[in-house]
Amino acid sequence: MHRPAACLFDLDGVLLDTENLHSQAWSKAAEIYGKKLSRKQLILLKGRRRFDCAQLIVNWIEKPIKVEDFLKTHKPISNELMKKGKAMPGAESLVRWCFTHKLPMALVTSSTTSSVTLKSSSHSWLKLIKCRVHGDDPSLREGKPSPEPFLLAANKLLVNPKNCWALEDSDSGTKAALGAGCKVWVLNAMSKKIIKKNTEQLPRKLFHIQHLNEILEELVKLEREVQ
Repeated sequence: MHRPAACLFDLDGVLLDTENLHSQAWSKAAEIYGKKLSRKQLILLKGRRRFDCAQLIVNWIEKPIKVEDFLKTHKPISNELMKKGKAMPGAESLVRWCFTHKLPMALVTSSTTSSVTLKSSSHSWLKLIKCRVHGDDPSLREGKPSPEPFLLAANKLLVNPKNCWALEDSDSGTKAALGAGCKVWVLNAMSKKIIKKNTEQLPRKLFHIQHLNEILEELVKLEREVQ
């Protein structure tokens, strides 16, 4: 294994412990319209852009509701919950190590710019990641599970995506990173069976981890080998 050309980080569920908060927000907003979201539906929402999630939920509600109106209902609920988001274990140490050792980084998230600003307000270490691809990036035509977000991030960093490590936790994000050619580390692998089923043709590019320290340990080992 070689030192990556860059690390491409998902935000929710990888660097910040906000996935459950997102699920709560979508569930509470849907309940206002009389819809109870199942666990399977909530898993399908993971990693996708806000508008894409809202479109799916509106389809599930099966009532004449505009996506824009549903998002207006969802926004204040989400904003209040996101203030509670904490750093994932090992996230700050990993980002600081990459910064100190001049390993290029990019944030590749489906969250909008304003949402990232809100969630990052109490996590100043996230400012160390200068290169970013948000869900509302004007250069982005499609969000995850399309590989476009990761391809765009690699392009911004001027690196080959095939030489990058992508850190993900969702099925849609994993598909996106694999589609871009990245080596993908899936944290906690809560949908491991789904991910394995959809990525069986690329086993050498996919790794399951339980803690971000596993990534840091691998990077430290590779750094020592170079020296």
